[in-house]
Amino acid sequence: MTLDCKGLACPMPIVKTKKAIDQLEAGQVIEVQATDKGSLADIQGWAKNTGHHYLGTVEEGDVFRHFIRKSRPTEVKEEKKHPHIVSNEDLSKKLAANDKITVIDVREPAEYSFNRIPGAISIPLGELENRIQELNLEDNIYVVCRTGSRSDMACRMLSEKGFKQVKNVEPGMSGWTGPMENAEK
Repeated sequence: MTLDCKGLACPMPIVKTKKAIDQLEAGQVIEVQATDKGSLADIQGWAKNTGHHYLGTVEEGDVFRHFIRKSRPTEVKEEKKHPHIVSNEDLSKKLAANDKITVIDVREPAEYSFNRIPGAISIPLGELENRIQELNLEDNIYVVCRTGSRSDMACRMLSEKGFKQVKNVEPGMSGWTGPMENAEK
């Protein structure tokens, strides 16, 4: 099965993949075509969290062709969400109060460069595991992305690695009304 997600941004490629994979038999492969650079980390993370088998990605021009094999029912894991969620407003209040927090932005570099929360550290989801040593286990970490989907995966990864104070910011940058900066500044 081929699923066309070209032109769609997070979280839509994952939403469509979840629906489409339900139509497959165990062992069958779906090809998800996407143009969103973040889809690589999104698809890999989603497959890992659900128990489906991420087979790989082929990049052709600006199209990513992701291949996932549907797992047997005994291999599929119930997808869990990170339990600690805060609203954009809560994060904005923490920033205004100058509370000691670390804001991690897991969007792709291009997204981060156009608008970001002042002081947010850019660590794209696909790089997080390799850059985890840049973070302090004891810090109070707030993770943001465009909609709360990639940041949810990042929060679960950080929690699995021993980070205790990790919060997912929802709905993320798509609904952010607080202070912002961009590449122009």
